[in-house]
Amino acid sequence: MVKKLHTVLTIRLFTDEKCFGPGVATLLHNIEQLHSLRSAAMKMNMAYSKAWTIIRNAEAHLGFKLLHSTTGGRHGGGATLTEDAQELLAAYDSFCRELQETADRLYETYFSKY
Repeated sequence: MVKKLHTVLTIRLFTDEKCFGPGVATLLHNIEQLHSLRSAAMKMNMAYSKAWTIIRNAEAHLGFKLLHSTTGGRHGGGATLTEDAQELLAAYDSFCRELQETADRLYETYFSKY
């Protein structure tokens, strides 16, 4: 059986340390969909405390808040993305999509026979 080569690109953004990548992006997309950090973490089989740590570390390195959150209780809690988070996530998604399209074209140029 012949296996065809293909590319897999992952993009990570850095300040002095890694601050944003596919894991944070997935977590934010899940929060956007589920309106809950806890539910987003569960969907990723991740502990709630780890999800909070990831968000706090990203916020600290990026220099802005990613979430608006309300504590649970009788009326329930929830989380939504800040405007900065929405803009960053949209830019990250577009950048990744365009980079993959470029990589696919370059792949055809250099590796299509494989």
